[in-house]
Amino acid sequence: MVERVTATDEALKLIDTLEETHGPLMFHQSGGCCDGSSPMCYPRGEFRIGESDVLLGEIGETPFYMSKDQYEYWKHTQLIIDAVDGRGGMFSLEGPEGKRFLTRSRVFSEEERRALN
Repeated sequence: MVERVTATDEALKLIDTLEETHGPLMFHQSGGCCDGSSPMCYPRGEFRIGESDVLLGEIGETPFYMSKDQYEYWKHTQLIIDAVDGRGGMFSLEGPEGKRFLTRSRVFSEEERRALN
């Protein structure tokens, strides 16, 4: 099965750490503005998801959303969520951990694109 969003081991470790403190989490891929284009991590239910958002999948049993408009630009890629040293977005939960989530991506192969449709 082809996944639209995956996570590295480092990202999954950081998700586990954050869940111990904050309980169930959710992600929304930021479309820019204050925190640039980065995966934002929130306590589940604290970020309002609406009809203009798309559920891409789950990473570490954590739902990952993106706006429909942004999805149109990214739908040909797989998002790979990583965690690296540094300061994250000011509204994202990982900030105090000295780590930040980072989105990497790769273009789907023709075979993968067919499997997604």
